[in-house]
Amino acid sequence: MRDRATDELNELLDNVKPKDIDKYLEENREYMADDKKAFYYYYKDVIDKKNIKLKDVYSFAGMSESMGGKIVRMEGHTSNRDVIIKLCIAGHFSLIETNRALKLYGMNELYSKNSRDACIIVAINNRIYDFDKIDKMLEEEQLKELY
Repeated sequence: MRDRATDELNELLDNVKPKDIDKYLEENREYMADDKKAFYYYYKDVIDKKNIKLKDVYSFAGMSESMGGKIVRMEGHTSNRDVIIKLCIAGHFSLIETNRALKLYGMNELYSKNSRDACIIVAINNRIYDFDKIDKMLEEEQLKELY
């Protein structure tokens, strides 16, 4: 399955007439984030492509399988953005994948004008998935650590 960028879907919608919305929705249903399982399906797809098991992600992120599973399935919704960021880093997500996961979970994307987010972006862009190294980067900048 190929992923379609939001911009690409927006361009398609520019040319859709009201009478053709059903055709657009049918052709693009797999790209729609229309239910609370969207985060779970997306998250699972990304780690499956990377051959990483969910239980390993939970372990890397420092949480129990039970707690991690509830959060990923959105049965135990968290309002702590760092938890989702940690799950993404533990799953070796790229910046684009992390930002999409955050959006699907209902949270703000990593923001380059925020000092702490900028450090996390640099870590992700440099494939630093070691929480000790990321926390050291944050600590050196006198920013709140992930752990």
